[in-house]
Amino acid sequence: MKFWQKSLVSLALAASMSPMAMAKTVETVASFSVLADIVKQVGGEHVNVSTLVGPDGDPHTFEPAPKDSVTIKQADVVFVSGLGLEGWMARLVNASGYQGEVITASQGVDTREMKEDGEVMTDPHAWNSAHNGAIYARNVMNALINADPEDAEYFKQQGEAYIQKLDKLNQWAKQAFAKVPAEKRKVLTSHDAFGYFGQEYGVKFLSPVGFSTESEASANEVGRLINQLKEEQIAVYFIENQTNPRLVQQIASASGAKNGGELYPEALSEKGGKADTYAHAFKHNVETMLASMQ
Repeated sequence: MKFWQKSLVSLALAASMSPMAMAKTVETVASFSVLADIVKQVGGEHVNVSTLVGPDGDPHTFEPAPKDSVTIKQADVVFVSGLGLEGWMARLVNASGYQGEVITASQGVDTREMKEDGEVMTDPHAWNSAHNGAIYARNVMNALINADPEDAEYFKQQGEAYIQKLDKLNQWAKQAFAKVPAEKRKVLTSHDAFGYFGQEYGVKFLSPVGFSTESEASANEVGRLINQLKEEQIAVYFIENQTNPRLVQQIASASGAKNGGELYPEALSEKGGKADTYAHAFKHNVETMLASMQ
């Protein structure tokens, strides 16, 4: 073998043994787009993320397809939000034959209760508080470190930087809403997805249906809500990107409320949109609500 040929072989062997060449890519599946982005932000270049419920998709009404079982079976780690959000997930995982761990990203969140059709249940929308978003990120970070210990330092750096970013967003939102008089911190939305947001930032939310977009409001409930809107002088309503705006628009019309824009409580926008990451969606929601309270 000639000298130049030996040199090429040596270079190829060196490249194949380099840390970059040996770096592992963790194959992950996330139940919906918000959680998928958190996994991507923490995992960076060492993860591939497949999303079951994509941008503008509704995690309450999602119906899995056969291809979703295949996606899960091929995963190293599966992430769910938990707290009853993904009622379809357990059956899908069982049907897929997936043998790995299912990570509940909301583990450790201080949960809140809500009423749905007269029953008390856990509110599943924990990520809508950036404080809780940081808890999700830490759980994701720990799960990725466990799945790929060789890249632990990378995941720790990525994760801690992202957690700091969410902590700053949380403090910014608290300070911004604190400047608004309490009587103005009231919002009408399509369904009850902002309970943790309201609890964290002192905002009162009203909605015609409960925590799930599958719920339906009765005529009496709608009538009471219209009266409440008038009594509390709520002049602005918001639609949500993943829900049908018809009912909230009817209520707003009857109460005299005006359209304040679109919020993103359960699904991100398409890539390049105003809410294409969790951080962008949170910031957009805060700024859009604040603009209606002036």
